[in-house]
Amino acid sequence: MGGRISTHVLDTAGGKPAEGIAITLTYLGDGETDGYSPILIGTFSTNSDGRVDEPLLEGESLKRGTYELLFMAGDYFRSAPYLSQVSDPIFDRIPIRFEVADESGHYHVPLLVAPGGFSTYRGS
Repeated sequence: MGGRISTHVLDTAGGKPAEGIAITLTYLGDGETDGYSPILIGTFSTNSDGRVDEPLLEGESLKRGTYELLFMAGDYFRSAPYLSQVSDPIFDRIPIRFEVADESGHYHVPLLVAPGGFSTYRGS
C-alpha cells in the first residue's frame, strides 16, 4: 500500500471538531529536479468530525517533496455563531508546509485552531 496525506481540524475555542473549513493541498516540488513550481492537488472541506472523508492524496500519486496545506480558518470563525464578536480573525488563512520523504508513509497533519492562535504536529 502506498502512503497518504490526511488532516483534521479541531476548534479549540469551541471545544469541538471544526466543520466546514475549506482546505487546499498544493505540491510545491522536490526542490531538486522539479524546482518549486506549485501544482494544486485539490480542494477539500472538513466534515462534522473535522476530517476530510478521504485521504487528501494517496498511493502512487504521493511523491517526495514539499507540500502545503492551506486552511481557510477565517471564514470558519466569521461564521461561527458562538463567536459573533470575531469579525476579523488574525489568522485568516493558515499555511502549513511539510516534507514528504517516504512515499509509503502516512503524513497526518492536524490543525488545532482558535481565533487567536493555532498549532499543528505530525499525527498518526
